[in-house]
Amino acid sequence: MESGVYQNLDNGQGIEAPANITIKGTLSLLMANTNGDDKKRVISLGIGDPTAYSCFRTTVAAQDAVVDTLRSYKFNGYSPTVGLPQTRKAIAKYLSSDLPYELSSDDVYVTAGCTQAIEMVLSILARPGANVLLPRPGFPIYGLCATFRNLEIRYYDLLPDNGWEVNLNAVEALADHKTIAVVIINPGNPCGNVYTRQHLEKIAETAKRLGIAVIADEVYGHLAFGDKPFVPMGVFGSVAPVFTLGSLSKRWLVPGWRLGWLVTNDPNGVYKNPKFVERIKKYCDICGGPATFIQAAVPLIIEQTKEAFFGKTINMLKQSAEICYKKIKEIPCISCPSKAEGSMALMVKLNLSLLKDISDDMDFCFKLAKEESVIILPGLAVGLKNWLRITFAAEPAALEEAFGRLKSFCHRYSKQQNGY
Repeated sequence: MESGVYQNLDNGQGIEAPANITIKGTLSLLMANTNGDDKKRVISLGIGDPTAYSCFRTTVAAQDAVVDTLRSYKFNGYSPTVGLPQTRKAIAKYLSSDLPYELSSDDVYVTAGCTQAIEMVLSILARPGANVLLPRPGFPIYGLCATFRNLEIRYYDLLPDNGWEVNLNAVEALADHKTIAVVIINPGNPCGNVYTRQHLEKIAETAKRLGIAVIADEVYGHLAFGDKPFVPMGVFGSVAPVFTLGSLSKRWLVPGWRLGWLVTNDPNGVYKNPKFVERIKKYCDICGGPATFIQAAVPLIIEQTKEAFFGKTINMLKQSAEICYKKIKEIPCISCPSKAEGSMALMVKLNLSLLKDISDDMDFCFKLAKEESVIILPGLAVGLKNWLRITFAAEPAALEEAFGRLKSFCHRYSKQQNGY
């Protein structure tokens, strides 16, 4: 082969990976830093995958539905790239039960997990010179996808002392005529908050004034166990158009099944013109979707899952959140603005002034992993330096042990050990 054929790769403009920090990338590095010879088992409170613990198991109805569709031999072929008709219909019916209007099957696009829904919605909204408003702290996949689509990222801050609400003044200040959407995550990842109906309405009204859409990440939808009930952003779809992202992953405890959705909550039809709909469909043709037999199981999964299963999950998460909040109070160098009310994680502030030989949150987490075999995500990975994200979707015994090790670690590095 002649030299110079690949010259475009080494002329100073070669292919580079985006510099965005990812959760899985950070956790892989932390796991590699644990002491493999240590007798302590590794306890990970770093990723929102509850299936690592035996107390979090999906319902038998969901498993049976998947087995039945697989054994039927009817779903071994390709599905329509937008999703099976019966799957789209079932998801539309499921989501409509919480809305003041009915969604149609055409409003639903079935995706390979919520991550693909994120990638899809940013891709179809992207245009040259556009920007998107993302929460800080937030879920870093949004920043990564936006970078790949050459979208300018503008971060607005969440307010920790006000239940991690959206700083609406910041949103208004950041938005301009090139802003395509504002992203909200409710229930909150990584903060464990749940927004009130009143706050969601204010978000919709702000989006309307700015002439932008709301991208509502509701992957933790209905996983609310505090005083505030979960209210879907789609309730306010008539105020401003809403793209709802969700999945079976968290509520049904099956993240590995990769069954998600992108839904247009747009009763006024702002994004229902034929050209935009065709754009979505063409993008679906590119990326495909989840396995056909998993899609085919969705109607049965939704129909046959009992409320008792959901209630059990909620009770376990509430118990775990209580343990976390109690244990955090026992460790002087960390603090939590408020008790988690939903999702599976919460943010904890790190007080470095009380610690010696710890430079920042990354240093804290890497030393904790090495010395105590406990994995906690540094806040920098979700956009908030010198904070920590702790996932509490774990067995109570594992949480108790992890916090015991964390307390010992903080004591060793305390500037005033005797008075710790």
